[in-house]
Amino acid sequence: MNKERGFTLVELVIVIMVTGIIAGIFAMQFGPALQNYLAVGRRANLTHLADTALRRMVTEIHTAVPNSLRLLPAQSANGASCLEMVPSSDGGRFRTAADTQWDQANPANPSKWVDLTQPTSAFDVLTPFTTTPAQGDWVVIGNQNTADVYTGVSRGQVESVTTPPASLGKSRITLHQPKQFPYGYEGGRFYIVPKDLQAVTYMCGATAQDGSRTLSRIVGYDFKDTQTCPVIGGKSAIVSTKVSNCNFAYDPSQGATAQSGFAQLQLTLTDNGETVTLTVGSQVENMP
Repeated sequence: MNKERGFTLVELVIVIMVTGIIAGIFAMQFGPALQNYLAVGRRANLTHLADTALRRMVTEIHTAVPNSLRLLPAQSANGASCLEMVPSSDGGRFRTAADTQWDQANPANPSKWVDLTQPTSAFDVLTPFTTTPAQGDWVVIGNQNTADVYTGVSRGQVESVTTPPASLGKSRITLHQPKQFPYGYEGGRFYIVPKDLQAVTYMCGATAQDGSRTLSRIVGYDFKDTQTCPVIGGKSAIVSTKVSNCNFAYDPSQGATAQSGFAQLQLTLTDNGETVTLTVGSQVENMP
């Protein structure tokens, strides 16, 4: 006679108890290690996000028009921080005096140069462009004071870019309207500001639904002599989320001379209880 074989209820209960004890031991042993592993991953991700955001800001600071960097005063007690600058896409050297030999031989097509004692309608560019300026872009010359580029003292608008005779330069910029640039500037350099960007502001303080902030980049708003934070208008794009704190500081004359400044940028990101703070410093070229 065959007898059916199986497990008794007592045996099943014992197996379940032993399995539970073993699982508990593994959880106690490996649980903290797993949590630490996940925490390290979150911190690494936060560090990467903060580093990428700060590197982007520093890169734009390095290519900004000299003396255009400024901290914006808060419009209200919302804790927002704003750093504004005027970005440049290219630049070069302009002719600072007439080519008299050429002009005598070609009176119908004379050289064009920047005369700081009177309005300039066109000038020859002595260096090649990496990116040819477009109609509506801005030319900035002699921006020795921060307010000059925002009020229009040191900038004129491009009407066209043509090719002059080879001996006169690489390009010829014609301005939309004749412009007299600041007198006394002898550097011979100019900067091109894209019309689609104009001024650029990095704003930290837009509050998300979860209570965190975002670091945003705002472009395409009008130049203003007096600007406040938060900036109104323009196009905004998020540079970093999970921001719990940020701090921007700028000293326009940190160096031994007033030719260089210093910007310090601090960004704190938080995610699931993990917090990372990164601080970077950057020299700011203020020689126009």
